[in-house]
Amino acid sequence: MDNNDTKRLSRLTAILIQLQAKRMVTAPSLAGKFNVSIRTIYRDIKALEQAGVPILTEEGKGYTLMEGYRIPPVMFSENQANALILAEQLVLMNKDSSFIKDYTEAIDKIKAVLGQSEKNKANLLSERTRFEQNVKRERNSDNISQLQFALTNFCLTEIDYTDELNK
Repeated sequence: MDNNDTKRLSRLTAILIQLQAKRMVTAPSLAGKFNVSIRTIYRDIKALEQAGVPILTEEGKGYTLMEGYRIPPVMFSENQANALILAEQLVLMNKDSSFIKDYTEAIDKIKAVLGQSEKNKANLLSERTRFEQNVKRERNSDNISQLQFALTNFCLTEIDYTDELNK
């Protein structure tokens, strides 16, 4: 399988996920998301239909999956699963018990589709991660995924601390 085949297979899978996640998707929005032409999206939709995926086309509106059709559970990458587990820690700080219950149940379903190794890592991460509120909502780091990976794979990590007040 060459690189173009791999890209197409990844795109077809991602289109299926988009169709399942949203009520209606348009060819232009898919083309923009995957950085391909609208014509390529038309070919991809046709390929999915030929593979037996029941895609309904509403002229001038877009594409949707037939009611009741579901693709098998999605496999998450380790980083994606870790991000969801980390989000659970943030949700647990919320004051609304129904929201916490619903999110926790959703995370349990996500853990159920993980392989045993990933499930063990997700549970380890869940047990060892705690958060404090980011009051200012600043996005000033880009390291959490790497730290999660290091934690769940028992990698030694060196962290240099910088006190922003005394630069």
